[in-house]
Amino acid sequence: MIHIKRFIDKVTAMDKKQSISVTMPIDEARALKDEISKMLADLYQLQSAKPVEQIIQVELAGGKF
Repeated sequence: MIHIKRFIDKVTAMDKKQSISVTMPIDEARALKDEISKMLADLYQLQSAKPVEQIIQVELAGGKF
């Protein structure tokens, strides 16, 4: 998430300067792309996972009660 945070910080700084564009080195852009891709893949995997039904069995024994 470090690359996403850096990008957000960079956009915030440029916004404060009222700049109309943001530039970044290609290595930084690739790292940002990879991080976003991994995050989206994880999100897709979590959303496509079927919820597991949990069966709870409770047994009460009264003994000699």
